Amino acid sequence: MLSFQDEEKMSYNFSGQVVMVTGSARGIGLAIAEAFAASGARVVIMDLQQEAVDAAVNKIKAAGHDAVGYTGNVTDNAAMEELFARVVGDLGRLDCLVNNAGITRDNLILRMKEEEWHSVLSINLKGTFFCTQKAFKYMMKQRSGSIINIASVIGIMGNAGQANYAASKGGMIAFTKSCAREFASRGVRVNAIAPGFIETEMTATLPPEVVQGYAKAIPLQKIGTPLDVARLCLFLASEDSAYITGQTIAVDGGLTMQ
Repeated sequence: MLSFQDEEKMSYNFSGQVVMVTGSARGIGLAIAEAFAASGARVVIMDLQQEAVDAAVNKIKAAGHDAVGYTGNVTDNAAMEELFARVVGDLGRLDCLVNNAGITRDNLILRMKEEEWHSVLSINLKGTFFCTQKAFKYMMKQRSGSIINIASVIGIMGNAGQANYAASKGGMIAFTKSCAREFASRGVRVNAIAPGFIETEMTATLPPEVVQGYAKAIPLQKIGTPLDVARLCLFLASEDSAYITGQTIAVDGGLTMQ
């Protein structure tokens, strides 16, 4: 897998900009944060556990890049209000928010417990609402900013056993469009990314034949990497996408093409 610390792979310059990524202590979120840091941004790592946040920050700093860490629960409205105020107070601005925090609690609908439905909708969708609302309050004063919501192809196509996850990610896509319409007059763009089957710690534990089976359903005949998602985040946060807002872009090897 390509390294996020290889600056030659990053063609964008975010020097002087502050980028916050929720749920970024590990996985795709950390990969996105590393890509922004390698491109010169001051990155804000935000996640639930202090130890995991510290480890992510230290990893980025060890590569010679800039990062700070905060702990917080995206479903706590008052806590997010305070956290965003601290971030802007400490760093002076907020140029990009990546709403990446999310969970799955898979189950068939007939067996799905209320808690499984509620927790997924709460973290994935309500958390995105809270963080977007807080970020926009500061971005509107700057009259600039980019908000990127990490949705999923499941929010586009649905999936058996993931009705709660599909509803949360489909809601995130609709939320993206509404925010884009509301925020455009203040110079703030809002877009969504819908990853498909991406290499993660979870997929690394799957048997090779299972991974190959998934790959056969993808037109490009391979699964994606976190770098594929991170590169699109860089584009959507940059001036190269200055005329793009309200869009959902699938990073899925053609799986959901129409």
